[in-house]
Amino acid sequence: MTHLTPGGLESDISGKFYGTRMTNTATTSRLFTPTRLGPLDLPNRLVMAPLTRNRAAADGSPTPLMAEYYAQRASAGLIIAEASTPNAVGQTYPNITAIHTDAHVAGWRQVTKAVAAAGGGPMFLQIQHGGRVGHPDTSGLTPVAPSPVPLPETIHTPTGRRPSVTPREMTPDDIRTTVGDFADAARRALDAGFAGVEVHSANGHLLHQFLAPNTNRRGDAYGGSVENRVRFVVEVVEAVAEAIGPERVGLRVSPGTTTVNGIADTDADVLYPALLARLADKGLAYLHIVFADPDQPLFQRLRADWPGTLIGNPVLPKEQIPADGGRQAAERLLASGADLIALGRPFLANPDLVERLRTGAPVNPVRDRYMMYVGGPTGYTDYPTLDKVVA
Repeated sequence: MTHLTPGGLESDISGKFYGTRMTNTATTSRLFTPTRLGPLDLPNRLVMAPLTRNRAAADGSPTPLMAEYYAQRASAGLIIAEASTPNAVGQTYPNITAIHTDAHVAGWRQVTKAVAAAGGGPMFLQIQHGGRVGHPDTSGLTPVAPSPVPLPETIHTPTGRRPSVTPREMTPDDIRTTVGDFADAARRALDAGFAGVEVHSANGHLLHQFLAPNTNRRGDAYGGSVENRVRFVVEVVEAVAEAIGPERVGLRVSPGTTTVNGIADTDADVLYPALLARLADKGLAYLHIVFADPDQPLFQRLRADWPGTLIGNPVLPKEQIPADGGRQAAERLLASGADLIALGRPFLANPDLVERLRTGAPVNPVRDRYMMYVGGPTGYTDYPTLDKVVA
C-alpha cells in the first residue's frame, strides 16, 4: 500500500465538559478517507482494536449484549473483535470468547450480523492462545507453554485471584495440534461472518512466549536461536493463511514494548526483523504493531521491512483517554508510515468515536477500569453517544 503524508472538550459520564476543544481538520486528514485492505473496502482508516471485555457466556460463546456493543461501534473502518481462544486449553480468564465449537460460531455470527445491520464495515477476529496465562480453575486443564516457566504473578479465576501454576512444556505433537487448532479456528471465524482473522503474537500470550527468551528455554527446533524461536509463529501464520487465504490474515506483535504477563523481549531488535523476513512475502492482510512509537528506531525498521499494510496502535496514557480522543497521536503515527490506526480505550468509551474525532467533539473518559471486565451493560453498552450527551 502507498504511504502518503496527511496534508475537545472532554466530558464525564454526567455530560459535564472540561478541557479544550480540538480544531476541526477533518478536511485535511487521511484518518477519515476511504481505503482498501486487500480485497476489502474500508470507509475510514480508524480500526477498533481487539478489547477483552469478559462478557461471553461461561463456555466462551458471544452473547446478545456483545452483539449490541459491537453494533454501537460499527462506524469504525475495521473492527478487530476481541481475543478468542482456538482450543480449550488456550483459555486465559473467565468469560473470554472462544472459536472452537459450533456454539461459538453461532454466537459470533449474531455479532457480525448485528454490525452489518448497523451499516458497519468488515470485521476480523483475533485468535489468541493464552499459553501459560491460564489456570485449571478456569479451563479445567493445566496450561501449556513452550517451557515450564510459570507466570510470575497471580491470575484471575472464577473464584478470585489464585497463584499461577507451572505450565506443561509443549511436545512436538502439542505444537502440531495447536497449529492445526489455529487453522480450524480461522475457518470457523469465516463461517461466523468475519472477513478475516488476526493471529495474536503479542502481550505475553502463547506465540509471544515462544518468541521471548525468558519464556522459551527449549533446546529443540523451537528454542534457542532467533531462527528457532520464530518458527512456531511462522508455522501458525502459514497454516492459517493456507486455510483461509493470506489476504484474510493479520499478525499482531508488540516488539520490545511491553512487560505484560512477565514477558521480556530482550533481543527485539534482532528477533522481529527476523520474524518479518520469514513472513514479508506471504501476502498477509496486515501487520499490527502494538504501542507503536514513531520515534523508536525499531518501529521505523519494521515499517521499512514490511511491504504491506501496517496497522499502528499508538502509545496513549495508561489510565485515561486524552482529551482529543487520541487524534493527535493517531495523526502522528499515520504521518510516520502507518496505513491504519488502531485505538482501544477511546472506542471502548465512545461508541461514535469516528464522528467525535472527525468533528473535534468531546470524548467520554473511561469511567471505572473495574467495570471493563466484570460483565453486564454497565461500563459496556451504556456509554452515551453525542446526541444523548447533548439531550
